Amino acid sequence: MNHYTELAAIDVSKFVEKKGKLDYLSWPIAVDFLMKADPTATWEFHEPQAFSDTLMVSCTVTAFGKPMTMHLPVMDHMNKAVKNPDAFTVNKNMMRCLVKTIACHGLGIRVYAGEDLPEIAPKTETREQIVQNLIATIEKSGDLDELKKNFAKAFAATQQDLEGNKLVTEAKDKRKLALAGGADNSVNVPGTAFLDA
Repeated sequence: MNHYTELAAIDVSKFVEKKGKLDYLSWPIAVDFLMKADPTATWEFHEPQAFSDTLMVSCTVTAFGKPMTMHLPVMDHMNKAVKNPDAFTVNKNMMRCLVKTIACHGLGIRVYAGEDLPEIAPKTETREQIVQNLIATIEKSGDLDELKKNFAKAFAATQQDLEGNKLVTEAKDKRKLALAGGADNSVNVPGTAFLDA
């Protein structure tokens, strides 16, 4: 079992808190789990980047010798970018970004993907079963909005599995074509640019 799978298998659901529309894992919990798994893990915050009157923060976490970097807009509890954020708001979002970057190593990844995402490596399901379940969900999508949601979850769940990722992408393309009324796949259906992965 690799380190990502081990961290992704940790059940953090009892530690998840809710603020507004956001589910989140507090940074002390994430850091505690990470440091227990890899006592040599380190992290670094980068200079925030300005976008008009808003900011983007970023963080790199190195665990098990592998650096991962993520970005996060400085936002409020409603998931909206904050204009001219103060130092407190920036600091709070830096810590959110730290947790998000730790999630790239596996810990709490399902908090970002949605609570109904299948486990990355459940003990009762094989990789093939997980991929087939994701494809079945994509095939049942009733409209383009539902397809967008189902494909986003399937894509996130298979990012560490190139073959599985290819299969869910093919299923998305097939379902998109069917929902578009059988038109040529190259035709741009309004509002589906996100599906052209």
